[in-house]
Amino acid sequence: MSGPAPAGDDLPPIPDRTGLAAGLDHVGVVGPDLDALAATFAAFGFRLTPQAAHAGGRTGNRCAMLRSGGYLELMAVLPGGHSATLERFLAHHAGAHTLALETPDAAATVARLRGAGVAVSDPIATERRAEAADPASPLLRFEIVMPPDRPEGRLLLVQHRNRSDLWETRFLDHPNGAIALEEVVVLTEGPAALAAAWSVLAGRPVVPDPAGGFALALPTGRVRMMHSVAALCGGQPVPPAPCIAAVTLRTADRNGAVKRVLDEAGIGWEAIEDTVVTAAGGLILRFRG
Repeated sequence: MSGPAPAGDDLPPIPDRTGLAAGLDHVGVVGPDLDALAATFAAFGFRLTPQAAHAGGRTGNRCAMLRSGGYLELMAVLPGGHSATLERFLAHHAGAHTLALETPDAAATVARLRGAGVAVSDPIATERRAEAADPASPLLRFEIVMPPDRPEGRLLLVQHRNRSDLWETRFLDHPNGAIALEEVVVLTEGPAALAAAWSVLAGRPVVPDPAGGFALALPTGRVRMMHSVAALCGGQPVPPAPCIAAVTLRTADRNGAVKRVLDEAGIGWEAIEDTVVTAAGGLILRFRG
């Protein structure tokens, strides 16, 4: 996420060639069944992209693309498929397991990390069709930097090669009014150690979080690493630690639409100051107007 409106063909190129993280890109939510996971998030008011496939068709995804930046990626093993990684994630809990930060230059990111003493492989060039059932759909191309996993989750740095084909305008208007991924909340027993590690990966400083723990501030969005999330998540069911526990999504209308969607669907929520808090698919959702 590197600008206020990632959709369209008129985006200027990102000039930063330092390999620093430019912002929150997406959070990956893993479930045992993609259709069921998609139905859950649709009920919460997200307009999802068609099913796409990766890993040679063994796994699939659907995404909630956000107009002003970032997205949620819903992932599962497809029928007849197998993924040791997703199965390992699910053995811990169903919910969010990956956090991707955007980089303007994957090769520069690798050089920066190696200079900082991080053992990291060359960028992984990958591509997939935007829609698995349509061979004429856009071919989405990425370069991915994949540092070693941590117990809290997998942090990736992603460079988009054809951004406008992913942020298609027709998928950006959500009934719940969500327009941006503002923050990701990570629950960990060692926030200082995690903050130090992820600060190096992002190339950005961390600061103390007023609610406890540390915050990694990015040009767009932030990652909060905390030893307790009760103040942010209220009575919502928190996944087992360590984990990516919650995301905060900005809405366009002071949360009017999301309250209406949740009430009409009979989905419970609570208000914490100006934030609507609920939970879907093992992830706590915080909507802020």
